[in-house]
Amino acid sequence: MTTRYEENTLFIEALSCEALAKEFGTPTFIYSADRILKNFSNFKRSFEPLDPMVCYAVKANSNLGVLGLLAEAGAGFDIVSGGELQRVIAAGGAPSKTVFSGVGKQRWEIELALKHKIYCFNVESRSELVLINEIAAALKVDAPVSIRVNPDVDPGTHPYIATGLKENKFGVPYEEAIALYLEARDLNHVEIRGIDYHLGSQIDSLEPYAEGLAKILELIDQLAREEVILEHVDIGGGMGITYKDEQALDPAELASAVYQQLGNRNIKLLMEPGRSIVADAGTLLTRVITLKENHRGFAIVDAAMNDLIRPALYEAWQNVIPATRREGNARTFNIVGPICESGDFLAKDRELNLEEGDLLAIETSGAYGFVMSSNYNTRNRAAEVIVKDGIAHCVRQRETFEDQIKLESTVPKD
Repeated sequence: MTTRYEENTLFIEALSCEALAKEFGTPTFIYSADRILKNFSNFKRSFEPLDPMVCYAVKANSNLGVLGLLAEAGAGFDIVSGGELQRVIAAGGAPSKTVFSGVGKQRWEIELALKHKIYCFNVESRSELVLINEIAAALKVDAPVSIRVNPDVDPGTHPYIATGLKENKFGVPYEEAIALYLEARDLNHVEIRGIDYHLGSQIDSLEPYAEGLAKILELIDQLAREEVILEHVDIGGGMGITYKDEQALDPAELASAVYQQLGNRNIKLLMEPGRSIVADAGTLLTRVITLKENHRGFAIVDAAMNDLIRPALYEAWQNVIPATRREGNARTFNIVGPICESGDFLAKDRELNLEEGDLLAIETSGAYGFVMSSNYNTRNRAAEVIVKDGIAHCVRQRETFEDQIKLESTVPKD
């Protein structure tokens, strides 16, 4: 975690949470630049013998400040929309180190990616392959492609974040992959670059990766016999992290397993980590509005499910700690927001010694926090702050009501 107590005061890097909340208000997401860069460096170092292209999954946290840190560190990027490509470019990232995933790429997004010369498309269906070839022909260019194969491997994770099972919408069915590669070889404006698989998110075991890679390597060898030689294999992302008591995967262990399976094949390695780069670098600060008893204790805070939807959507557990520890007896609280939904909770059954006005820190909020936030109940979205070298940089201002309605209008009166 990026938080630590000095005596009874909670700090993020060299700055106290109370000082950060005083300067930027609440709710606010605070990200540690040091932790983000250390996590990225750990991936690079662990896989160093394979010289991988580490493509950060932008969907995990797409703030320009976060992307800029990673671009400067040499990261590639995994995107799933034209908007994410525009963010990468705005943050100084290289399109030439960017892979474009996603099941529903639109014509304008494909055109944009081709014009910016991305590294490759991860193709998810035959119709998408045909469309990419058609657009590339119109632009008089060749489109670099990798086919995302669905290996039908159970990642052992929450069903909403599993992506490599045959009932999922992602990828080309395993048994259809060879035929699609052979079809792609005959298209005039497609350049075959590689093969891709992605099993899901929050994976805490090596076995799914090993099973998936074994099946993908079978395809690579079959394709070689058909004289379709691939430049790279993309093993996706999804490495689990510790929210509560999960045993997080060690990148070095995964690297060792991948190295052994690849053997003497002369093929480049790509990967797409997201959560494992940014999740534990982020903390959501929120302040207690009121305490009440309705059969159970509720601490109503100024953050809500519109700010952090993971608990409501996935029943996800995230640690909640006070910014200032005090002596005394703790009570059991549900930490809930002001939204008019019973599903609006951030944590349940937490033993805390709380008073109204207390500042709380929700740890491990750097991934799938702000990026999944909304304006439900006409709530302004939170501020985002990056702490780097002892200085707090506001990388997204807190939204205002005027920001929310600037694209709206009323119907003119007769």
